[in-house]
Amino acid sequence: MDNDQIKIFEDYLTVSELTVQIKSTLEEGFAEISLIGEISNFKAHSSGHWYFTLKDANAQISSVMWRGMNNYVFFTPQNGMKIVVKGRLSVYPPRGNYQIDVRSMKPAGEGELQAAFERLKRQLSDEGVFDEVHKKPIPKFPQKIGIVTGHEAAALRDLLSVAERRYPIVELVIAASKVQGEGAAEDVVKNINKLNKIENLDLIIVARGGGSLEDLWAFNEEIVAREIFNSRLPVITGVGHEIDYTIADFVSDLRAPTPSAAMELATPNVNEIFAFISDFSYTTTQKILNQISSQRNYVHQILNSYGFRSSLDLVKNRSQFLDNVIYRIENRITNIIIEKKNKIDLFDQKIRANDINKIMKKGFTLVKQNGKIVKESKLLDTENTFEIKFYDNEIEIKK
Repeated sequence: MDNDQIKIFEDYLTVSELTVQIKSTLEEGFAEISLIGEISNFKAHSSGHWYFTLKDANAQISSVMWRGMNNYVFFTPQNGMKIVVKGRLSVYPPRGNYQIDVRSMKPAGEGELQAAFERLKRQLSDEGVFDEVHKKPIPKFPQKIGIVTGHEAAALRDLLSVAERRYPIVELVIAASKVQGEGAAEDVVKNINKLNKIENLDLIIVARGGGSLEDLWAFNEEIVAREIFNSRLPVITGVGHEIDYTIADFVSDLRAPTPSAAMELATPNVNEIFAFISDFSYTTTQKILNQISSQRNYVHQILNSYGFRSSLDLVKNRSQFLDNVIYRIENRITNIIIEKKNKIDLFDQKIRANDINKIMKKGFTLVKQNGKIVKESKLLDTENTFEIKFYDNEIEIKK
């Protein structure tokens, strides 16, 4: 190859050299940009990165948001959603493409979140996820309730207060969860799944206090809706205030207007239970007495009838036998009640008789060493300090 040929080639750039120059020019010239546009072709890759196209009526641009950066996005992007992004232009040399390296993302106004809400609601409704046929019954007398809500949140305090007032014997299992911001939806899903694995749990309450549409957005995420739908246990939602409706409310087995109302729907009222027992006891007793009276009257009518006058003595004997049976039943019930009461009194006396303070008042003492009570003389180390506890004082014996 002669010098003229070499000179000709020196007048040209390689593709890589040109791409390097373009990459340097674009990335330095557009190091920080803000764009508004509509999402299309969104794909959440298994690597955790997000790939999508940002477009308007006349143009489009490829976009990528790396794993780690997208952890700070509080919502799941959807095709058709209008968003505002901040980032920089970057060039991908193997394909010669330029794209936006997105650093932050947010909806372009609350209207976009509302539109996303309606899209997901319509999609899940079309799938039948909200249908009544899928709703699981809520147990009337739950023994153990799981709660998914924020740690030390007002909603949690309200739930505990209502449970203590209405049904204090219920056991509560609290799964503290993020309920707002990035990662909240994933945390709610994780805790619902965790509670579903606990044995003897009767139902789950998913709750959060009021807030804006953005604040409540975790409960509008598809992954939360799917987890509630697939829950083995019935789920009651109490998210926001009375006017707030989330996707989670539509898919849950029962929606409550507030966290407090969710616990009220999940638990019976102990006062109403006692009133029912009292009324049932009284009503049942009256029915038995009425039935006995009715049957007695019936027997008397038969005894006074013409056909049975000749058998009056036999009927009287039967009537007396019936009275004796009733008497024995009543007497037996009374004896059982007295017997149970005496047992309770006896247990109470035994408990009081074994009160340690009363025993020590009689002159007994306790010997302690190294913070433990010495039960046998051979266990006492006389070479070291020990204490003798009297009813009114404690004396330390030092060696």
